[in-house]
Amino acid sequence: MTWKNWLLLIVLALVWGATFPFGKIALVEIPPFVLAFLRVLLAALVLHALLAMRGLAFPRDPSTLGAFLVMGLLNNAIPFSLILWGQTGISASLASILNATTPIFTVLVASVLFRQEVLRAHRVAGIAVGFAGVALLLLPGLEAGALARLSGEPVWAQALCLGAALSYAFAAAFARRFRGIPVMVAATGQLTGSSLLLLPLALWQALSVPGGWTPAAVGPAAWTSVVALGTACTALAYLIYFRLLTEAGATNASLVTLLIPVSAVLISASLLGEALSVLQMVGMAVLLLGLLLLDGRVLALLGRSRHPAGGRRP
Repeated sequence: MTWKNWLLLIVLALVWGATFPFGKIALVEIPPFVLAFLRVLLAALVLHALLAMRGLAFPRDPSTLGAFLVMGLLNNAIPFSLILWGQTGISASLASILNATTPIFTVLVASVLFRQEVLRAHRVAGIAVGFAGVALLLLPGLEAGALARLSGEPVWAQALCLGAALSYAFAAAFARRFRGIPVMVAATGQLTGSSLLLLPLALWQALSVPGGWTPAAVGPAAWTSVVALGTACTALAYLIYFRLLTEAGATNASLVTLLIPVSAVLISASLLGEALSVLQMVGMAVLLLGLLLLDGRVLALLGRSRHPAGGRRP
């Protein structure tokens, strides 16, 4: 990891962390499925323009186009819709924390369902600790009485965000079949596919709003958030992420998962005035500890410090 890669990682964490407060702002005036469609459509248009500028051809064979649809469904249409739908009931900060469970679900899906990875001891520990953190986050909504009313974070909305993380996990397993396709082409393809998939759902929801929903009724703050979601938080974020993958590797790029909740909480506090409860902060800390265990690098460093080179006994 060079200093440039660390800078890219921090920028990516800030951009993806801002996704949640921007979504919360836009949801005041735009229905969730409509907002998800606008986000992917704008990002797809930006990336198609970049493909044309770079002279990269967009695949037209049915097999690749079908794969783009599946990837767009798993990596964009389902998770974007579920997160935004969930944010109609919970804070942007909590949504970002729940979204950080993605690596946990990814390991489970890759190792248990598809046998793509070996489930090692540190990953089992990370999964267990991570889900303990999730349990702490869900606890107030599961309890009856004053505590549940005080939290104002319904379980159904939190479950939607966890469902989005699970969808991302299936997308990560499916993404292996895109090897050999330029990453910008793959990103453009999945965003194009998700735009097509979300179009009928967005139209249905727009027409289902009492009195009908029209873009003319949306104010400047919401449209600014839409533009930010589509251009910065999706198109630009993909470009940064894929560059990190190329230059620093998937393991180093995955560090962004640890930084996104922190940046989202800070940005949400400044833009929306949100604040986490003590239990939510504890739950986030436990979840991040689980992600550190899942990553394995902290344990490896501790092992090296205990057994420095040349200091091991036979």
